Amino acid sequence: MKKLLSIFLVLAMVFCFASCGKKEEAQEDVEITVFAAASLTEACTEIGKLYEAANPHVKVVFNFDSSGKLLTQIQEGAPCDVFISAAQKQMNTLDEEKALLEGTRLDLLENKCALAVAEGNPKDVKDFAQLCDLLKNGEIRFAMGNSDVPVGQYTQKIFAYYGVDEAAVASKITYGDNVKAVTTAVKESTVDCGIVYASDAYSAGLTVVALASFEETGGRVIYPAAVLGASEHQNAAKAFLEFLKGPEASAEFEKVLFTPLAK
Repeated sequence: MKKLLSIFLVLAMVFCFASCGKKEEAQEDVEITVFAAASLTEACTEIGKLYEAANPHVKVVFNFDSSGKLLTQIQEGAPCDVFISAAQKQMNTLDEEKALLEGTRLDLLENKCALAVAEGNPKDVKDFAQLCDLLKNGEIRFAMGNSDVPVGQYTQKIFAYYGVDEAAVASKITYGDNVKAVTTAVKESTVDCGIVYASDAYSAGLTVVALASFEETGGRVIYPAAVLGASEHQNAAKAFLEFLKGPEASAEFEKVLFTPLAK
């Protein structure tokens, strides 16, 4: 009996050491790279700090830029674990290319397109209809995103809704390669107004005179997120994506006027 008990204790110790070894392996330091739309800079920077504090073995590295540029970088092979786009178009492209990890794509956030004005609102702009009339008459300096940038694409839909020929008014437009560039142009009063996201206007302390409706933008401004199939840290990436849906991350998103969608 004593011999059997000794064997049992030895086996129990072996099992314990093996389990501890697996636990330590699971806690190995890992770095995940998150490609996120530029409009997420403030919120995601804070969320990254919160996540690293709760998960000291994980380092979160962000690459913020326009969704179009981020898409191109991913297609060209840049290492990326999680992608958060400012529009469905870029995520759809990766989905069609089978580049997303199956079952991880979700609609994370909703934003709004905002008409922000320079300090003092020099042209007394009140809404999108008036803005478009002023543009047609050549009476205003305006900033918007490039056509490969989601905020620029939403602006083009607003133009289409109000019958603005972009090419005809191009001399009055300053283009930005991401929403932060447009925000800066408005903040520095190099233009009279611009169309940015409500979150960016809030973070930059800009005055917003109107928020675009569903009809004006041709749909809701949705931010999808997903883990990339080529990720070398899929479990860690999925855990971070899950954190983005949780209460702590949602609170940070809400601070800058995003509406969390995922539960």
